[in-house]
Amino acid sequence: MVLVGQDWGGALAFDWAARHPERVRGLAFMETILRPMGWEEYPPAARARFQAIRTPGVGEEMVLDRNLFIEDSIRQTVLHPMSEADRVVYAAPYPSRESRLPMLQWARSLPIDGEPADVVARVEEYDAWLSACPQIPKLLLTFDGSPALMVGAEAIAWCEENISALETEYCGAAAHLCPEDRPEEIAAAVNSWAARHALR
Repeated sequence: MVLVGQDWGGALAFDWAARHPERVRGLAFMETILRPMGWEEYPPAARARFQAIRTPGVGEEMVLDRNLFIEDSIRQTVLHPMSEADRVVYAAPYPSRESRLPMLQWARSLPIDGEPADVVARVEEYDAWLSACPQIPKLLLTFDGSPALMVGAEAIAWCEENISALETEYCGAAAHLCPEDRPEEIAAAVNSWAARHALR
């Protein structure tokens, strides 16, 4: 199995691979949770917003009542304007306050300043595995052009120092929702990498 993930999808791919290494042939990832962070490492443009989301009562109003991620954030995390038709597709799974609870929980589960402890522990576990499995090829897709990128120059350097069998591929200017900004470049990079390693 070859896993490709972005944001929490990348973190889930890392965690699943660490738990099932015998079933993984390759990992490609972008704009994801690479390691536990401190608030000082979090993108400055998003820091105040995510600190507010983690505040009891405030986060509920922002995410559950105002539907912040779908009505606002999604437009701020692409370089190229998202069409209303595309935004509607993102919104479809979250029509009600109750249906938005997972978005609130994901935002509150980012491993920052040691909390939540169980998530920090899982990220540390998959980091240890990523450093110790040179038999599994890995591809980091990188971007520039947005101050809100999770994976900037320091994180790329960390990956190159700590992740075994890693290749990196620059895919152009993009914001956090890089698959919306650079779908063709991402597909070409993943296909080329998979072909080089006979993963297709």
